[in-house]
Amino acid sequence: MKRIGVLTSGGDAPGMNAAIRAVVRTAVYKDMQVYGIRRGFKGLIKGEIDQMDVKSVGEILHRGGTILNTARSELFKTEEGLKKAINVLNVFGIEGLVVIGGDGSFRGALDLCERGFPVVAIPGTIDNDIACTEQTIGFDTAVNTVLEAINKIRDTVTSHERTNIIEVMGRHAGDIAIYTAIAGGAEGILIPEMPLDIDKLCKRIIEGRNRGKSSSIIILAEGAGKAVELEKIIEEKTGMETRATVLGYIQRGGSPTAADIILASRMGYHAVELLENDIGNRVVAIRRNQIVDYDIKEALDMPKEFNQDLYNLALVLSI
Repeated sequence: MKRIGVLTSGGDAPGMNAAIRAVVRTAVYKDMQVYGIRRGFKGLIKGEIDQMDVKSVGEILHRGGTILNTARSELFKTEEGLKKAINVLNVFGIEGLVVIGGDGSFRGALDLCERGFPVVAIPGTIDNDIACTEQTIGFDTAVNTVLEAINKIRDTVTSHERTNIIEVMGRHAGDIAIYTAIAGGAEGILIPEMPLDIDKLCKRIIEGRNRGKSSSIIILAEGAGKAVELEKIIEEKTGMETRATVLGYIQRGGSPTAADIILASRMGYHAVELLENDIGNRVVAIRRNQIVDYDIKEALDMPKEFNQDLYNLALVLSI
């Protein structure tokens, strides 16, 4: 291939710009033309496409979000929308596409692949919920952002001798909650992969108070419940003043960590290498610190493995 496109889709994640930069600069280095598609699949249908060069991706490594913008498209999910998207790609002479995003973006990429258009997908989502890869772009930054918030909230919680429930992102995967619970020294953790046992949690809080612990931090993944609803229940059952904090979109923003920049750069480079060799229908992943790739349909069909050992560690250390 000599002419490729790149887009970001779905929720933004720190490190997406590093992936875009790697795709563009690798393509230019290999004497390939590269086109940036704005606003994801929605922009693709509308033909929001511009050629990119080395200068286009200068000074973006440290920036959060995505310079290509992102959007969701209901039209793209229809046969009519898919045909329009492929027609636009053909009009611009684009021979292969790099899609950076999460599960929904991958399914859009699969739809293109099934209609004969080569796509390579790169996992960019803070939730770390893509089964084929050990880590997604943006996850490490989100964990560090949450950890910084926990450390600040703990100062107030300790001063007022309260329990605080901190709700983090993770609708289907509790990775952010588990990692931040361990790193932040939380006294409790609630995730979608495990059944919610509020009485067991309250017993832990009471036992901690009886040992002299005057405050507690509970990390709650959004897929396991709502902090504002659990706040009253925990206060009633434990007798401790309880407050809820929902971190929300702060977890998606900010400059990416070095780990996310390096991961995104490695994945972007590998994606271009695949397309250069006329290889599409793949998902780039990292396994045991090696960049690998999988068939996109097989990758989407992989079950997400729950790290029971890491969860058990979080429980043991939270006593």
